[in-house]
Amino acid sequence: MLRGRESDNIEDVRGIGGRTIALGGGGLGMVVVLVAALICGVDPRQLLDSMPSQTQTQQQPQTQQNRQNDDDQRKFAASVLGSTEDVWNKILPQQANRRYVEPKFVLFTQQVRTACGNAQADTGPFYCPGDQKLYLDFGFFRELKNEFKAPGDFAQAYVIAHEVGHHVQNLLGTMDQVNAAGNNNRLSVALELQADCYAGVWAYYAQKQGLVETGDYEEALTAAASVGDDTIQKRAQGYVVPESFTHGSSRERQSWFARGLQSGDMRQCNTFGR
Repeated sequence: MLRGRESDNIEDVRGIGGRTIALGGGGLGMVVVLVAALICGVDPRQLLDSMPSQTQTQQQPQTQQNRQNDDDQRKFAASVLGSTEDVWNKILPQQANRRYVEPKFVLFTQQVRTACGNAQADTGPFYCPGDQKLYLDFGFFRELKNEFKAPGDFAQAYVIAHEVGHHVQNLLGTMDQVNAAGNNNRLSVALELQADCYAGVWAYYAQKQGLVETGDYEEALTAAASVGDDTIQKRAQGYVVPESFTHGSSRERQSWFARGLQSGDMRQCNTFGR
């Protein structure tokens, strides 16, 4: 398991009471929900604010094993975030002449309130530019392993690094520019592919930190492929509609992650000029 310096920028609100959020319309499968969730890298408010609330279901008491698993997961997330902090604090000033402002990473279960609105676990991992925080329910990693067939620690690290990539875009003003352009699938795809490339840039330096083992990159590439628009659409509806893509195909996501990984240079991540 990837281990290094643990970040202090973790807000662990798992198990805290409150209200859960129910997706309107009903009948949405988990795969479709995750597609919508990943779109939140642009601006989650459209997805989150429209969700009606409902009474929270009672949580089951934790066993000692569950508490140990939770602690291990928290340490893992803190280690990945710590690594991204070390990398971006160094290379963002060097490569973009910008100071890196470290984001907060919020771990939650069932539901969470954010500056972008309310969200529940089915939303999946997302970044909220309004409060500069990453949000994750660890249940997503179980879905990534069991439903999307993308197991492994580095697959999970890739997910976190992708959301940190959105934070970098927010600091650089890229997200504001895309949002100002309105509903534009081409720009949405470019934004997501750039976040994949930035995740690859982080992985390049994580290797130099000695945090990467043999086979880790394959886990990340598998994860990138598993959340490609074509793969998800085929799973959800049996056919692919390229003009509706918002994140890019599996091949594109793998390709841009690999470009960042091979170069370690965020200037190679110009997905908008591809």
